[in-house]
Amino acid sequence: MTVAHSFSPSTGSKAVVLLSGGLDSATVLAIARSEGYVCYCLSLDYHQRHIAELGAAKRVAQALGAAEHRVVQFDLSNFGGSALTDDKIAVPESPSEGIPVTYVPARNTIMLSLSLAWAEVLGAQDIFIGVNALDYSGYPDCRKEYVDAFERMANLATKAAVEGHRLKVHAPLIDLNKAEIIQRGHALGVDYGITVSCYQADSQGNACGVCDSCRFRQAGFRAAGLPDPTHYQSAK
Repeated sequence: MTVAHSFSPSTGSKAVVLLSGGLDSATVLAIARSEGYVCYCLSLDYHQRHIAELGAAKRVAQALGAAEHRVVQFDLSNFGGSALTDDKIAVPESPSEGIPVTYVPARNTIMLSLSLAWAEVLGAQDIFIGVNALDYSGYPDCRKEYVDAFERMANLATKAAVEGHRLKVHAPLIDLNKAEIIQRGHALGVDYGITVSCYQADSQGNACGVCDSCRFRQAGFRAAGLPDPTHYQSAK
């Protein structure tokens, strides 16, 4: 099932933007819009623990002028294997060694594949994703090598590319730290108060303040020298 929201139309080259509703993806949407793209935002309802992020994605898409926002359902809790898709696995509240249990197997590959399909239908040659290789949790599908490999695959696997319309996967945050990402978004007018990054946000989108994602976010605002507009479940 796909839920679609259409907003005001605009002109320019079309791009599909993966939009989780978090800080990074909101910044990427702002960057794509600033570069003149007509943005078609795609979110994935994969039965994630932090389902409130989908409401945030809708708010961000509206606020930043997306042409359309679609939410596709793809239930990864059928497989589990992650603290974000299996209620029996706790979200870690302190730093851990190695790749953490919040890694969702194949999530970015699935999301990029869905965005690739929509891009072909739209006639778009550009896909934007908010992965980051510096302030992240060690996820293997957040590395530049992965993004480059997916782009090569996309240009082998699609009718559009075979007919000469090559696709580009943009990862504009890949080499930025969290503070630099926040500063870039702030300069572009992103309201981070409407985003949800927390891995265990409550139904209202209030953040726990202690998970990996919250810690990276808090540290980013401190390093950027900007006030943290995050709504927390209790006073921080």
